[in-house]
Amino acid sequence: MCGIAGFSLSASSPVSRTLAAQALLAGIAERGADAVGYAWRNGGPEIGVRKLRGGASRLLEELALPEDTSQALLHVRDYTKGHPDIEANNHPIRHGSVVGVHNGVVENDDALLARYGLRRHEDAMTVDSEAIFALMELRQHDARALGEIRGAMAAAWLDERDAETLYLARGLARPLWLGRGACELFFASTRRALRIAEAALGVRLEVCEVREGRLLRVVRGEVVRERRFRPDPRYRETEALPPVRAPHEGVSTLARFALIVSAVG
Repeated sequence: MCGIAGFSLSASSPVSRTLAAQALLAGIAERGADAVGYAWRNGGPEIGVRKLRGGASRLLEELALPEDTSQALLHVRDYTKGHPDIEANNHPIRHGSVVGVHNGVVENDDALLARYGLRRHEDAMTVDSEAIFALMELRQHDARALGEIRGAMAAAWLDERDAETLYLARGLARPLWLGRGACELFFASTRRALRIAEAALGVRLEVCEVREGRLLRVVRGEVVRERRFRPDPRYRETEALPPVRAPHEGVSTLARFALIVSAVG
């Protein structure tokens, strides 16, 4: 069980980009402590990525985004496939022009890559999540392609071929929440993470959960298109995973974030 979060903001949004990312990271910190990372884009197509081993508390104070950042992705990892000692296995994951984060498991990742003749972005990679972003790059973000993935999924990604768009998708068995502001859209694995961001940033958010089998295209803080897909019904989760995987990491990161907010105030 990992945690994902991030945002798409219009240029007119007054919120601090760094504080927004720190709030969301603090909100998902309890969901994994094997690795942590974030990606961002500010105007151009290029996507910056920063990640390291360990929990969110290791990265929180170092996290810094340009104030013209338009999109950001955040991830905390509780790994299943793809050892975190190999940096390429940790999120955000790159495959070609696509950079993304994923909460869940893909059972047929090797089969999908083989079917389409796709190589791993780096030879040492074994993480199952790469198959999602490889498929999205190849199939140009076709919602129908997501139906070929067998597993659990909530995911978000950016594509360097399209400087404006953030993609969000929810398949089976993993949560994905949206928080809409006046000119902002935030997303997270938990409603609580959005409420933490709302309080820290002083914005009002309309919060809702994304339905299963949905792909959203988000531009400048607005959902501009929603498409449906049919998740592979053969996937069955054999045991329910607890949403809190790193409780001490969650407490520590929230305490550190409270100090950041008090200093800003």
